[in-house]
Amino acid sequence: MKKYLPFVLFLCISVLITHPALSQEAIEISRLLENDSDISVRDMSNVNSKVVVSDTLRGWSLDWVGGLNGSQASYNNWSQGGVNTISVTASTVFNAKYRKGQFAYALATNFKYGKSRLEDEGTRKTDDRIAVNNKFSYLFEDERWSAFGNINFSTQFDQGFDYSTEPPTLISRFFAPAYFTQIAGISFQPKDYFTAEAGLAMKETIVSDTDLSNRYGLEPGESFRFEPGYSLAMNFEKKIISNVRLISSVETFTNLERHVDNTDVNFSNELIGKINNYLNMSFQFVMVYDSDFSKELQVKQVLSAGISYSIL
Repeated sequence: MKKYLPFVLFLCISVLITHPALSQEAIEISRLLENDSDISVRDMSNVNSKVVVSDTLRGWSLDWVGGLNGSQASYNNWSQGGVNTISVTASTVFNAKYRKGQFAYALATNFKYGKSRLEDEGTRKTDDRIAVNNKFSYLFEDERWSAFGNINFSTQFDQGFDYSTEPPTLISRFFAPAYFTQIAGISFQPKDYFTAEAGLAMKETIVSDTDLSNRYGLEPGESFRFEPGYSLAMNFEKKIISNVRLISSVETFTNLERHVDNTDVNFSNELIGKINNYLNMSFQFVMVYDSDFSKELQVKQVLSAGISYSIL
């Protein structure tokens, strides 16, 4: 963790003070892909929904945003060296929220797909995510407290490879893995920007390609695993300075049938800076521990700039 701290601080300062050049994203992506595997696997352990229904909402609220980020870096007789890179990532986020009396419902979908072409290395996937989160809530008399139930799903669109081997090794594909989670528990929201949750959980892992079963903790030839457990989560989302919003969360899932050392942990942070109504920039830093996939800490860092458009 310590070896990443100076780099994280430097990038955070860059996001807050300057408009980063698009070539920075390409350089970061090329570094990630040099020794990395499927980046999308880092986001697969989320078991909680980050969607929150405001206590002032009445009826339905809909929000739909599409985004396109791109970068290009080219070098010709450049003394410092570099890798010619072109990268494009498309994303769409749809949120629907409803409240009537003490009952509330929230739906959040997040679809993202990106590829990068590196000189002499071909085309590689840089981002890939399908996530659908549903949250049902009943608010108590003290509306800081509520009972909730989550039904969530996540997988990816495309194949993912580990490029540290020759030839590259297939490590993921559509529905391999896929995760369904159901959580019922208690939520505490003392402020609009902070929520803490705890509850009993069930997690189902599906690996449609049984050649990958071992990689995700299943027995050879198995395609399905059920895990009972409990979940803890804390979510923070707030505008920290003008036009800059911080979204941070810590989410855990502990299997009741395994030692607590095997707890899945997802620590996600994103700084989003809005330049104007269409241009934005963001820095994402994610750390994941999932012993089924790897005994080592997984780290994802992405700096990007692009356009976004509110469809609804």
